[in-house]
Order: sequence, then C-alpha cells, then structure tokens
Amino acid sequence: MKRVILTGVALSFLTGLCMSSGAMARMAFDGAWSVLIVTDRGTCDRAYRYALRIADGRVYYDDPSFSVSGGVDDSGRVRVGVSAGGQTASGYGRLSGNYGQGSWTGRSSTSQCSGHWEAERRG
Repeated sequence: MKRVILTGVALSFLTGLCMSSGAMARMAFDGAWSVLIVTDRGTCDRAYRYALRIADGRVYYDDPSFSVSGGVDDSGRVRVGVSAGGQTASGYGRLSGNYGQGSWTGRSSTSQCSGHWEAERRG
C-alpha cells in the first residue's frame, strides 16, 4: 500500500502544472492529457497512467488528498512538488506541443523512488 501511495504522489506531481501570476486566458497546454509515470529506481509500483485536464494553465485531477505546488511556464518547463500523508514527490521536465517528458523523485518515511514521466495531449 505504501508503494502505491508513494507512486500516486509521484504521479500527482503533474496535477500541479499551473501558470504563475494568475493566468486567466487559454494557455498553450490546456486540454486533456494522458500521463504515464514510470518507476526506474526504488520499490514503488512500476507504472501508472492518469488522465488529467489542464484549463487556463492549471492542471485538474479528481483527488483532493494531495497538496500540489509548482507549474509550467510559457516555454513548457515543468517544475512541481506534491505531498500527501507524509510522502513527498517532485517532478521536472518539459511540455512541447502535444507531448511532454521529464523525471520525478519521491520519498516516504520508509522508501525512496525515482523515475520518469511521459505525457500526451488527448484533447
């Protein structure tokens, strides 16, 4: 269960993709995205795929149990932090057009994992 939660935290780092300074206009990365989170090191589950929605530069994911901060800038650079239940994760990378990729690291009191993520716009 801890591995599932930690990988979920790592995955949810993408829910923090938001524009800084209160952007309200439609942003270049708005739309539906499919995000694959892959564990390359550690004991977290191997992979998860999540459906996310970005609107006005902000990512939405239907799980309010995660605290998310960070965002994506106008050039597509992603930097996000997530925490839930004493576990934390951070992610970095880039979105470009309809695709994106990057890396993530996460930790709990008993384990540490890291890996990469890939994203594809679906709508």
